[in-house]
Amino acid sequence: MDYSFIIWIAVIGALFAFLWHKGYLMALSRFVGETREELRKCSWPSKEELKGSTVVVLVATVVVGLFTVGVDVVVMTILDWLL
Repeated sequence: MDYSFIIWIAVIGALFAFLWHKGYLMALSRFVGETREELRKCSWPSKEELKGSTVVVLVATVVVGLFTVGVDVVVMTILDWLL
């Protein structure tokens, strides 16, 4: 007979009882409730605003990447010329 399943049930039950006794489960429940309440207060962007912001982020990422490559090429050219 395989007792590992029974042992795991006992361990999980003991952990649940410990957390319940210490009040951690109530604290977690309160935290989740407060988080949901705060998320209801947030103003969420529309799909169009989200698409626009995504395009801005992608364009900015490409610009910064090209700038970094450009600076790298210039610095490497100067270093090759000096050395």
